[in-house]
Amino acid sequence: MTDAPMTAQAASTATAGDILSSHLTAQAGVFLRALPQAVGEVGARPGTAVVPPVGTADLLRAVRRIGGLLHTFGATFEQTWAQESRTELRWLLNLLALEPGYVRRSARLLGALDALSGTEADGPGMLAGHAGAPKARALLDRQLTLARTRAHTSVLQELRSARLHALADRMTLLVSEAPLLEAADGRAGAVLLPQAAAAFTALTASAQQLPLQRASTPYGGDGLRRLGSVPPARGVVDADAALAADDAPWGRVRILVKRARYALEVCGRPTAELDELDEVLGRHQEAADAAVTAATAARTPRITPATAYVLGVVHADQRLEVEAARYAFGRRWPELPPGLDGWLEIPPAEGWGPSPAPRMA
Repeated sequence: MTDAPMTAQAASTATAGDILSSHLTAQAGVFLRALPQAVGEVGARPGTAVVPPVGTADLLRAVRRIGGLLHTFGATFEQTWAQESRTELRWLLNLLALEPGYVRRSARLLGALDALSGTEADGPGMLAGHAGAPKARALLDRQLTLARTRAHTSVLQELRSARLHALADRMTLLVSEAPLLEAADGRAGAVLLPQAAAAFTALTASAQQLPLQRASTPYGGDGLRRLGSVPPARGVVDADAALAADDAPWGRVRILVKRARYALEVCGRPTAELDELDEVLGRHQEAADAAVTAATAARTPRITPATAYVLGVVHADQRLEVEAARYAFGRRWPELPPGLDGWLEIPPAEGWGPSPAPRMA
């Protein structure tokens, strides 16, 4: 692999350490500036906004990018430090994403139920006037509000912990001096491009394992009747486990898309196409999680059959959203370059070095 796509000046002078330090310094700075604001936002009462507040959103973006960079270009960092940092960043990411996730799930499910039970001018929903709709809505609202409140309490406790302060100290170290190995002294193209290429190789390999042929029609009804990613099982098949196994490869591809996006940012290449894929797979994840919540609510003890029926319809509605996202992914994926070389043929957005402020997480 060559470094011809780089600008001549960057190719001749920049080392891998220069590029990585520049990106890490920028993202660690965002982390440290956003952390107090995010803590203040969480300290307020449990939120109801579908989009996370500014400080929390900025912090989540920085955490994802630092973690992705340490994963993709981990061979240039001190290994123990990099692994420990990734573990702590993952902990904070999961912690901060929990409450906004419940807020978005509540908006998705209640919005879907309202649409299904509505009486709009263009035609009533299939649950319009159904006796179980109000009770199903109240049950979903109550359960998700309780889950969001518990998540909020957990976040408040953890944001006061020594663990978070230790992570902030790690980010402060990144602003001053990242623990790089001697390999980082090599030219940026020679050191970083092979590692970025490995991220695209992993993404391509995982995407090729997806059942894209089953998702090739706009209405994926077959996806509701047959699961394509689940190996044959002996004995009784657990429905929840089967659906989770069917969704898992798509979730894995979403993670790999994010890593590839962040690798392109380091290489100074545009990421619009991968941004779009990430958004599609994000909708897939949100709909799959919402379907699980609807199915769990339908198993609540002592609810009426009418309520359970409505929740079943909502579950099916969200699984259709899952299939719609798979179809959208299958339409876009074949049109993208098959590996890093294709992306490097795209003119650089900024060249090696800090990228413009990202629009997406």
